[in-house]
Amino acid sequence: MTLGDLVVRRSYGGDVTFRVEGIRQDKAIIKGTEFRLLADSPVNDLVKVPAASMSDKTRKAYIKANQSLSHLQQDRQHQMERSRSILSEQSQDSHISYFELPGKVLHLDGDANYLNKSLNLYKQLRVPAEGYHVHESAMADTLYRLLPRSRPSIVVITGHDGVLKQRVPYDLSNLSSYKNSQNFVAAIQVARQYEKNLDGLTIVAGACQSHFEALIRSGANFASSPGRVLIHALDPVYIAAKASFTSIRETVSMSDIFHHTISGSQGVGGIETRGSYRVGLPRLEDLSTLKVTPSAI
Repeated sequence: MTLGDLVVRRSYGGDVTFRVEGIRQDKAIIKGTEFRLLADSPVNDLVKVPAASMSDKTRKAYIKANQSLSHLQQDRQHQMERSRSILSEQSQDSHISYFELPGKVLHLDGDANYLNKSLNLYKQLRVPAEGYHVHESAMADTLYRLLPRSRPSIVVITGHDGVLKQRVPYDLSNLSSYKNSQNFVAAIQVARQYEKNLDGLTIVAGACQSHFEALIRSGANFASSPGRVLIHALDPVYIAAKASFTSIRETVSMSDIFHHTISGSQGVGGIETRGSYRVGLPRLEDLSTLKVTPSAI
């Protein structure tokens, strides 16, 4: 067993594929390849799998993630067509040109690998986004500094979380039973102090098994995890992208959130929230092509 090996856990029936991140004596630190799960495991409980191999659950999540991406791209095209149709009706010009202002995303992630995956997906979807790898305990302070400078429409607060194994019997209503939910709550509170209007700043928060109710009560629009299940690494990105390209005239479709996130309604939930997408007139010009006669003295 070496760093970087792909493995599954024998005691869990090989349900999730992990990558070995560290080895300490007889225990390994393992991270889900598709799910936001960071765990430790006895080395003798791990079974190495080929690089091209995936557990059944991980393979299904991979397929679902690709389907979700395809759905977002279709949504993107439909939004463009709706915007063009509405503007054409208003101006009675079928050839009207316009520019788009999708909502900007500020993404804080406690995991550098997942952050890079997220930023690549934002880029692929043409969602304006900036992201930072920040330890969960430092997210509140980081947001306090970044929000006035970044001025995003959407904030994503995610990383690693989970119900602590050593708290048995555990109390799911108590924040102390969770690895990082209290840190997410603190970050949400800072963001909500910056912008109190729930439609003025959309907050997407949480990770695997997070305290959903506490995150929503603290001011998140969307959060994980109602059923205290594992969530896919890109579920928060799907929600943020959906909000970014949903018109300000509409609310983000909760049905789409439930049906097209990988973890579904047991993994994510939220409240009615307006989208952040706007259009403007006329189309922004390529300034290098303009022929202008200077007039100022």
